[in-house]
Amino acid sequence: MKIITWNCNMAFRKKAAFILIHQPDILVIPECENIERLKFSEDTLIPTDVLWYGTNQNKGLGVFSYSHYRFELMDCHNPNFKNILPIAVTNGKIDFILFAVWANNPQDKDGQYVTQVWKAINYYEKLLSENKTILIGDFNSNTIWDKPKREGNHSTVVNKLAEKNIVSVYHKFFNQEHGKEIHPTLFLYRHENKPYHLDYCFASQEFTEVLESVEVGTYNDWKMHSDHKPLIVNFAI
Repeated sequence: MKIITWNCNMAFRKKAAFILIHQPDILVIPECENIERLKFSEDTLIPTDVLWYGTNQNKGLGVFSYSHYRFELMDCHNPNFKNILPIAVTNGKIDFILFAVWANNPQDKDGQYVTQVWKAINYYEKLLSENKTILIGDFNSNTIWDKPKREGNHSTVVNKLAEKNIVSVYHKFFNQEHGKEIHPTLFLYRHENKPYHLDYCFASQEFTEVLESVEVGTYNDWKMHSDHKPLIVNFAI
C-alpha cells in the first residue's frame, strides 16, 4: 500500500497529475477544493473514492483512493477538531482507521495548529488504542516550536502516540530525531532557505513492521506547485 500526503497549496485540480505520477493507493491532500470544484483534465486518473471535508469550498481536506480502498467518515467525528478526520478504510487487504490531518483551526483560542492534534488524540484515545491506525497529513508542527507551558506541544503528541506504539514512519525509516529532520517538507513562502518539517505519517505497529520505504520530494521538483513537498510511504501490504 502506497499512501501519500501533500499539501497542494490549493487548486488541486490543476496539479493532480504531478502527484499521481507516484501512483498512490491513498492520497491525502490538505488545502484541496471541494469535490464539486474538482474538474480534472481528461487525461488525469479518476479516483475510485473521494472524501472531502471543510468549510471553505476552495481550501479543505481531500482524501482520494486510487485502488480498492473505500472511505467512510466515522460517526464519532468531532468537528471541533477542524480537519482531523477519523475515516474507516475498508475493502483492502487490511482494514484500518485513517486519521487525515490538516491541523489548522484559527477559531480555537487554545491553539490552531498542534493543539488540534493533541485534543483529537485525547478525544479519540479509545479508537487509537483498539485499531490499526495511520495518522497522516499536514500537522503544522515540529518539536523546535515546543512551548513547555502549553499542554499538548509537538513532543507530547509524539510521546502520547508512542505509548500506543504509533510512531512517525519518517523518523523510524531515516533514524531521525524529532526537531532534527534532514528532509524538510515545507519551504516557507517557497524560499529554499526557510525549510521546516511539518508533514507526518504516524502508524501503528501493524504497519511499521511492514514499512518498506519513505520518501520526501525535492525542492526543485515541487517549488512550482506548492510550498510543501509530498511525503510518500510504502507498506508491504
